[in-house]
Amino acid sequence: MKATWTPENLRHVVGMLRYGQRPAETVYDSIGQDFFLALAPGWLNLGLWEGDGSDGGEATAAPRRLVERMAADLPTAGAILDVGNGLAVQDGVIARVAEPQQLIALNITLSQLHAGRDALAQAGGVAINGDATRIPLRAGSVDGVISVEAAFHFPSRDRFFTEAHRVLRPGGILTMSDIPTNRMPRGPREGLAGFSQLRVWGLRRQAVATPSQIAAAARRAGFKDVQVEMVGEQVIGPALRFVRGRLDRAHAAHEMAHSYELAARIMLAQVELLWERRIIDYLFLRAAR
Repeated sequence: MKATWTPENLRHVVGMLRYGQRPAETVYDSIGQDFFLALAPGWLNLGLWEGDGSDGGEATAAPRRLVERMAADLPTAGAILDVGNGLAVQDGVIARVAEPQQLIALNITLSQLHAGRDALAQAGGVAINGDATRIPLRAGSVDGVISVEAAFHFPSRDRFFTEAHRVLRPGGILTMSDIPTNRMPRGPREGLAGFSQLRVWGLRRQAVATPSQIAAAARRAGFKDVQVEMVGEQVIGPALRFVRGRLDRAHAAHEMAHSYELAARIMLAQVELLWERRIIDYLFLRAAR
């Protein structure tokens, strides 16, 4: 089937003018289950790559490897909260690595919870439709919190860190990945690229934060032993190269509507500019309660 615009895509485009109170819902309703730029079916993260992104076989392994890397920091045999669990395929990896007694998936996008229902059930998890800045769990109720590539969508990282700290038991672990901004854009090209990505992904101005600002927010919330590792060369660079190759192959095979392909290429070019000039990066954060 040729990739083309869906009604959800069109609502997303209209929403870019005025997203409302829950922009992440609009964005991920638009992405749906079959996002053509997803590295592999069901996976929405950028992946932790071995190589430069030219090996197509890595597209299946890389997103799984990224979650394995993060889940390895979680306590085993405890209660784990996955904040922003996407289409729930990552929950199977979390269950295998951390072997939790209880696995809870929190997601503000109801359509994703519905789409990931079977995958979450296979992982032994339960779903909650809710906000990462108002986690509907009692204080001290979980041993680990994991959040994969979602924090930039939250209304406030500060409030997320405060809530994660609240629901964790003493000694509990937070592990998350995020896309920080190393510096503000300079000049019209960088400014347009930065602004366009904020609008496309429904992000607020407060989503822009440096690695040190993100770490400081975790410390303000009460977390200790906050560790940050920058891994953009293993994540963003290879993912962009792979996606560029996929677009070229789709073009050669006439698999995409022209307007849809044009929109995808414009979006990709803006992200490539931000990455090539190291305006954005990718981080892993681990912290203890």
